[in-house]
Amino acid sequence: MPRLTKSELNAEIIDRAAGLFARHGFEHTSLQQIADAVQYSKAGLLHYYPNKQAIYDKVISTGLAQAQALLDGVKDIAIGIERDRAVVEASVQLTFDWPGLSAFVNRFELGESGADAELVKMGMLVYAALGIDVQALDLERMIRVSSAFAGMAMTAVIAARLDVKREWRAHIVATTMDALGHGGAR
Repeated sequence: MPRLTKSELNAEIIDRAAGLFARHGFEHTSLQQIADAVQYSKAGLLHYYPNKQAIYDKVISTGLAQAQALLDGVKDIAIGIERDRAVVEASVQLTFDWPGLSAFVNRFELGESGADAELVKMGMLVYAALGIDVQALDLERMIRVSSAFAGMAMTAVIAARLDVKREWRAHIVATTMDALGHGGAR
């Protein structure tokens, strides 16, 4: 197996750490667990990040950057079905690329105590990408979005773990669009 580049290793560390933080929480995730997850020594891991907090901070900044990129990628598309489709497709790809980060963000969206303000900001960026105005909340739309994206994220993580991303992608997108109320919009 070829060695990872520095940037690939960094992404692997962040994604695996995010998955561990999602599963065990910050306090119950050790540097050794993160090192083991990326098949790296603890000393080697400390070469990249001085401590667990630095890794957590990078998980947060990566999540914010991904959420901002999602919003930036659709801001010129009118709110409606095409924008929803663009957000769904980008979100599925993001979950395929960053399954640990997706699990981390979704766990905290479910009300994990101690959630950082940055995690709330990530959620607000995704809502903005979908054209949701939290000041003039449409309850049905909010419930559809929450249900659709929670299901999409969980299913996409499973597809990534089973290595069936290509086979499941279109079905995940179609089902998420259905849940958003765009039935038959394939």
